[in-house]
Amino acid sequence: MTFSNLSQYFEKLEATSKRLELIDILSRLFKESNAEEIGKICYLIQGRVAPFFEPTELGMAESLVAQAIAMAYGPTSPRLRGVKSPKDEVIKLYRQLGNMGLAAEELSKAKRLKTKAISVTGVFNELHKIAKFTGKGTVEQKVTTLANILKSLDPISAKHVVNIPLGTLRLGIGDHTVMDALSLAKIGDKTLRPILEDAYNKTSDLGYVAEMFFKHGEKGLKEVKLVVGKPVRPALAERMPNAEEAVKRLGDTFAAEPKFDGFRVAVHKNGNEIKLFSRNLEDTTHAFPDLVEGAKTQIKAKSCILEGEAIAYNPVTEEFLPFQETTKRRRKYNIEEKAKELPLILFTFDVLYLNGEDVTAKPYKERRKLLESIVSADHSVVRIAEERILHTAGEITKFFNEEISEGLEGLMLKKLDAPYKAGGRGFHWIKFKRSQSGELTDTVDCVLLGVFSGRGKRTAFGVGGLLVGVYDEKNDSFPTISRLGTGLTDVEFREVNEISKKLKVSHKPARVISKIEPGFWVEPKVVMEIFADEITKSPIHTAGEENGVGFALRFPRLVKFRESDKRAEDATTVEEIKKLYEQQYKHKKS
Repeated sequence: MTFSNLSQYFEKLEATSKRLELIDILSRLFKESNAEEIGKICYLIQGRVAPFFEPTELGMAESLVAQAIAMAYGPTSPRLRGVKSPKDEVIKLYRQLGNMGLAAEELSKAKRLKTKAISVTGVFNELHKIAKFTGKGTVEQKVTTLANILKSLDPISAKHVVNIPLGTLRLGIGDHTVMDALSLAKIGDKTLRPILEDAYNKTSDLGYVAEMFFKHGEKGLKEVKLVVGKPVRPALAERMPNAEEAVKRLGDTFAAEPKFDGFRVAVHKNGNEIKLFSRNLEDTTHAFPDLVEGAKTQIKAKSCILEGEAIAYNPVTEEFLPFQETTKRRRKYNIEEKAKELPLILFTFDVLYLNGEDVTAKPYKERRKLLESIVSADHSVVRIAEERILHTAGEITKFFNEEISEGLEGLMLKKLDAPYKAGGRGFHWIKFKRSQSGELTDTVDCVLLGVFSGRGKRTAFGVGGLLVGVYDEKNDSFPTISRLGTGLTDVEFREVNEISKKLKVSHKPARVISKIEPGFWVEPKVVMEIFADEITKSPIHTAGEENGVGFALRFPRLVKFRESDKRAEDATTVEEIKKLYEQQYKHKKS
């Protein structure tokens, strides 16, 4: 396929505001693709030249991209020819149009260069080359390579290529939407999405899964295994309103572990090579040298994939620190200095792969024994989380109160005979958190969907309110659940303003389901933890909508931002909201 053809599909994807149209357009695109290029197309749809977990970044800011555009079109474009600084003229046009890709398209229209029918693979390989440049002269190589690509492309193709290194390719496509379209393209319906999803959950690599599917079909997907170095999408827990309900789900014998208010870490060990991944599949190895060294010496396995929770502590008082302190360790600079100031302990709680074997199918009690054989409870950095085998609601309450007194969040309750469900949510794991005042006893992770303009004092912030939603797993969409205008400090309002500027889009994203029109829409990426008094029914919100009425949050307040450790698709789901509403209703009746 030529890149020009792909760009025409990008135009159609960019223009639609309907998810079903996204699937239809993507399926037509995939039908025209071959097995050798399908993976590359999937990466490009994500605005990438590698899976998300690989730190393969093109590393080009607006200034460098503007320089490349000026180099490509300066000699032939009437607007750039003869001006003192073609680069500054490109930036000026970019600011007028609001998008660097649009600036490239405009300048490309006036060029007098003959375009070439370059393949998707050809453009992909050149972009990948840009990401791999290192050492002396890197900047010049990146600029020259991008300029040479642009010289050969038509205006529409130039627009989309420019937006890839800047991370501004706003197609609004989720992973599940891509999987629906892959299944539809290959077999004519969406029935293979669960099998595609299972392979994706094991590897977190959409391009690899698509290539395996197109080369080997359903059989190829079933042969996809866990790989050390490719992050596994983490299992998720359900909520229960009280200990009695939890026991009904778990049976009369189950495991309980402390629930730490830190951030999830997956450790991939292959000999002395250690990689760390966050909950949202980001490679965070460089950020936590103390955890890397601890994993090398304190995990007794040749190769493994472990899951755990990292939490900061005060080495003098040996007290655990709150989430806001722990997140200060997520940084790019002064890493060693911060590691001494805020040391981390990684409490491991599961093993998914051990010495060449995928152990996710084994029951939890067997995986726990395997974990105990390679990690000790008394290590200085990498430890094993405490486990108690419980039988009653009273034992849950007793253990829960102990952990709360230690400054932790609560408990994780686990079925002893359950396998590890990568990327899945179910009652094999139940989170049991501290109850708060009000009818709703847990927080909700919402996704920022839109921004309302500020009034009065908030005019200075650029933000007066936020439109937020939750995740609909079935439809891979984000229906609205609340407007949020309280609980944000002045600093947080300004922070939201800066975040929303980067994610602003020209029209409602296709995966957003809303009856409300904010001041402007944003790409659904930022997750915010919100507390509310209760869940109510509302005719203006679309979460779980039936007969024109959806769920809404009453008196919502911001607790904290979760954009660093949660993807939008990891936010609270519509099904969870429905269960919370039902639990709340039962509580009121009793």
